[in-house]
Amino acid sequence: MGESDESRLGTAGPVGSADVSEAPAEPAAAGEAGEDERTVGGKKDRPAKKKGSGFLETLMYVLGGVVVALLVHTFLLQSFYIPSESMQNTLLVDDYVVVNKLAYKLGPVERGDIVVFKGWNGEDTIKRVIGVGGDHVKCCDAKHRITVNGTPLDEEGKYLYPGVEPSGREFDVKVPKGRLWLMGDHRNNSADSRFYPDDGHQGTISEDDVTGRAFLRYWPLNRISFLSRPDTFSVVR
Repeated sequence: MGESDESRLGTAGPVGSADVSEAPAEPAAAGEAGEDERTVGGKKDRPAKKKGSGFLETLMYVLGGVVVALLVHTFLLQSFYIPSESMQNTLLVDDYVVVNKLAYKLGPVERGDIVVFKGWNGEDTIKRVIGVGGDHVKCCDAKHRITVNGTPLDEEGKYLYPGVEPSGREFDVKVPKGRLWLMGDHRNNSADSRFYPDDGHQGTISEDDVTGRAFLRYWPLNRISFLSRPDTFSVVR
């Protein structure tokens, strides 16, 4: 929980090629051009580059690329693969996603986001945010829908796995400030906040444990798509 061709830059053509005209040779005067500086077309040739300079230049490009990749991985983006069925059909086993690690440094976690976080067992975990700090999340109303702050969530046909109930477990939780209530999209195959009511935090996860927001599924190629926030949560107040 996510590559090599080599090209050389700045290769020069040979001196005296077809587009350069040579002047008649004249004896070299004392103090003028010697073996390392010949006169061609009235201009002096520069001494040939040392063989090692090309290698050093290539090495610097490689090291620069590694540094940039490490900075991006550390502060901006990270790739994760999906190992379980808990987020079907939004995410399938062996899908790969890209996570924006700056997302919640620039703005708040929002309901409906798919996030990667340090889970209840300390491992990288991916779920959907159902409730944020201050929300009252409950299962279920008379129509067996999850409610957030008294507003029922219309999940069927949006992201909920076809044919499953919003939850087979009842819960009634006031999410503490700075914490999140998270659930998988395949509720029958997801060990999420519902399964940890006695962990001292009612199954919620600290926002500080969130790595970032998953915003792009990039593998397999035939399933490339952005992971947008569903409009289901837009009616919650």
